[in-house]
Amino acid sequence: MRTHRRTLIAAALSLLVSMTAHAKDPKELVIGTSAGPYADQIRFGIKPILEKQGYKIKLVEFNDYVQPNFALAEGALDANVFQHIVYLTRFAEQHKLALSELVKIPTAPIAIYSHKHTSLDAVRPGSTVALPNDPTNQARALVMLDQLGWVKLKPGIDPIKASEKDIAQNVRQVKLLPLEAAQLPRSLQDADFAFVNGNFALASGLKLRDALRTETISPSYANLVAVRTADKDKPFARDIAAAYRSREFLEVTNRLFADYAKTDYQLALEKSTK
Repeated sequence: MRTHRRTLIAAALSLLVSMTAHAKDPKELVIGTSAGPYADQIRFGIKPILEKQGYKIKLVEFNDYVQPNFALAEGALDANVFQHIVYLTRFAEQHKLALSELVKIPTAPIAIYSHKHTSLDAVRPGSTVALPNDPTNQARALVMLDQLGWVKLKPGIDPIKASEKDIAQNVRQVKLLPLEAAQLPRSLQDADFAFVNGNFALASGLKLRDALRTETISPSYANLVAVRTADKDKPFARDIAAAYRSREFLEVTNRLFADYAKTDYQLALEKSTK
């Protein structure tokens, strides 16, 4: 099954590479992202800014956390927008890819939702809790479970690397259900509670304000724009970063993405206008 999936991914990447293998105008940029809010940030905020500078922007939307980095490394994409630095670092090291952070972006936090309960107080022994199965996002959920008092993590562990084996005590005797991040919104039909990444929550119609508890995002989990390391100082990369740092994009953020955690540079920009 895993071999079949890798074959499909390889075929998809080959198609993307073949589409971009011809000599490309340096003003033509292909940006990969997850379907939903980060695609919308580009579509409504970044794309118009770059188009004013003469760029032609093509968006490619993915429904997993694997293909976008391979596509970027292979040259099918010029940049991607879907991940935080913890995931990027781990993935790049694991697969020996030369990818780097370009700029952080406004981020929708991971949060716990329920279609069955209106309060976290409804948790009972045997309550089912769905959470991401990828290591970095699962760690975020486990830290929140520890903060809620539902589980107790072993003392001294690195919260960025927390896993199920680091649970010292399942205080509320909940049943953990690790799932692929994209499947977590759907799990709300059956699970009592589910931790859902912000992009998948919004793409599925969930509202951030409807979460029963939302994480306080640390810089480690703020999403980012990634590029090939060799491209980090190229003009197009500098222009993408400048677009995200612009006052124009801040205005789009305030209008369309008000519940997102703003970046340090956006907070500084807001402070400078007061």
